[in-house]
Amino acid sequence: MESDHATIGLEGMSAEEAAARFDELQKKLVPLWHSIQSFNQDAQTIVVVPSMTLDRMPGGARLQAFEERFLFLLLLLAQPRAELIYVTSQAVSPSVIEYYLGLLPGVIPSHARQRLHLLAPGDGSPQPLSRKLLQRPALLARIRSLIRDPDRAHLVAYNTTFLERNLALCLGIPMYGADPKYFPYGAKSGCRQLFKRAGVSYPLGREDLSNATDILDALEGMRAEKPDMRQTVVKINEGVSGSGNALVDLDGLPAPGDPAERAALEERLRGMHFELANLTYDQYMERFTQHGGIVEERVGVGAHEIRSPSVQLRATPLGKVELLSTHDQMLGGPGGQSYLGCLFPADTGYAAAITREAAKVGALLAEAGVIGRFALDFVVTRDSPDEPWRTYAIEVNLRKGGTTHPFLTLQFLTGGVYDPETAIFTAPSGRRKYLIATDHLASPAYRGFTPDDLFDLAVRHGLHFGQTGQTGVVFHMLPALSEVGRTGMTAVGNSPEEAREIYDRAAAAMDAEAPALWRDLP
Repeated sequence: MESDHATIGLEGMSAEEAAARFDELQKKLVPLWHSIQSFNQDAQTIVVVPSMTLDRMPGGARLQAFEERFLFLLLLLAQPRAELIYVTSQAVSPSVIEYYLGLLPGVIPSHARQRLHLLAPGDGSPQPLSRKLLQRPALLARIRSLIRDPDRAHLVAYNTTFLERNLALCLGIPMYGADPKYFPYGAKSGCRQLFKRAGVSYPLGREDLSNATDILDALEGMRAEKPDMRQTVVKINEGVSGSGNALVDLDGLPAPGDPAERAALEERLRGMHFELANLTYDQYMERFTQHGGIVEERVGVGAHEIRSPSVQLRATPLGKVELLSTHDQMLGGPGGQSYLGCLFPADTGYAAAITREAAKVGALLAEAGVIGRFALDFVVTRDSPDEPWRTYAIEVNLRKGGTTHPFLTLQFLTGGVYDPETAIFTAPSGRRKYLIATDHLASPAYRGFTPDDLFDLAVRHGLHFGQTGQTGVVFHMLPALSEVGRTGMTAVGNSPEEAREIYDRAAAAMDAEAPALWRDLP
C-alpha cells in the first residue's frame, strides 16, 4: 500500500534507507515495553495522531469526528507521569477535553491537563492527518520540542501506512503499530492466504483477482465446486468497514458448465449490489482493477442464525500474542456488511471457539514481525438452536477499528480484565462489565444539539458514567453532531440487559429532547 509514498516528507532519503532507519527505531519499543509492563510509572510521552488513510476520505466535521473518536486515549493520563500529545486536523473544543478529563479515575483533572498538549494544523481538507503534518515542518518541530525523551516516547496512529511510518521517522520515535511493509497480510487476498496457512476455516472463494474476467473465472470455478451456492461477495483488497464489498446473487442461474452460464454470470456481476451508496459498476470495477481483490461465498445464507463476531489481539514488541477481547458486531447498510457498532463480550456460545482460531492467525503475524493491535472478523452460523456454531474467518484488520475505542474506554475507566477462556470481563470490584457501542447514533434532529447539550442531557437523566457504580454512557465523535446529526456512544452496564437499557434510555432521551431544540425557531 502506498509504495509510491514511501519517502513522502523524508528529504534526500531513499526508500531503502527509510526502511532501515525505521527498523532501528522500532527496536526502542522493546525496553519501553518492559518499562510499561513493570508498572513502575516511569515518565513517558505518547504522541497520538489518529490519521486515517481511506480510498474515499471524509473532510470537515466528519473527518474531525473520526479523529476525535480516539480521545478515550486521554484516559492514559491516569498514569501520573505520562504526557500526551494529541494532534487533530482542527482544534478540539475545550468542553470536550474537560468532558474526557472529568472521566479520569483517581486523578485531578487539572493535573492531567498540564500533561496534555493539543495541536492542530487547522486544515479540515479530506486528506490523511499524517500527510498534513509532513507538509508542515514547523508543526513537526513543535511536536518534537514537546517530547521530553525520545527514548521514552512512541507514536500511536489509527492505521499505519507509509505516511505514519515517515512521521515516526521525522519525530525520531518508534511507532506502536504494524510496519506498512506488512500491509498485504491485512488485504483481503492476504487474509485468505493467512487463513489457509493457519489451518482455520474460511469461506470458499478465490483471491488475487485483478479484473472482471478474473471474477467471472472464479465464479465459474466456485460454482463447479458448490453448485447450490446462492450468493457471493466481491471485495476490494483495501476496502474498510464493508465499503469495498458488493453482493452477487446466484439464484436461478444455469447449471455449472452450461453453455449459457458465463453470459448469465456476467449479467449478475453487472447487476451486483454495492455496499457503498451511489457507486456505479464502472466506478467499482475501476477501483477493483486498481487495488485487486477477492470473491468468496457469502456463508450463512438461509441459515437459522448468522452473526458477525470479531476477536481483538495485539502482538507485543516482545513477540508475544495477547488475546484482548471479543465482540458481536452490529452491521447494517444495503447488504448488511457495514459496521455500525458492537456488543461486548461476544456470545459465550462461540467466543472461545473464535478466540482459538484467531490465536492461530495471530501467532503467524507475530512470527512475521507484526507489532500492535489487530482484529479478526468472523461469521458464525447454525441451522438450529441445538446445533453447534460453525465459524468462518473473514478478514484481518491490521489497525485499530470500530471495536477498539469502546473496549479500551471500558478498560481504562474500570481497570478490569478480560478472560479469553470464559469471555468474561471483571472489574476490580468483582462486578462483570458489559457494553454496547455505536458510531452511528444519528437523526437529522440531532443537528440541534451541541456537545454541551449532550453532557447536560446525560447528567439530568442519570446516564453519565460515574466511578461509584461504573455504569453509564460515554459519548464520542461529537464534531459530527451539528453538521450531519450523528454521534457515537458507549453504554456500560453490569449485565448485557443493563447495558442495553442504558443505551436505549440515552437514545430515547435524545429523540425526546431534540425536537424541542427546533420548536421555537421561525
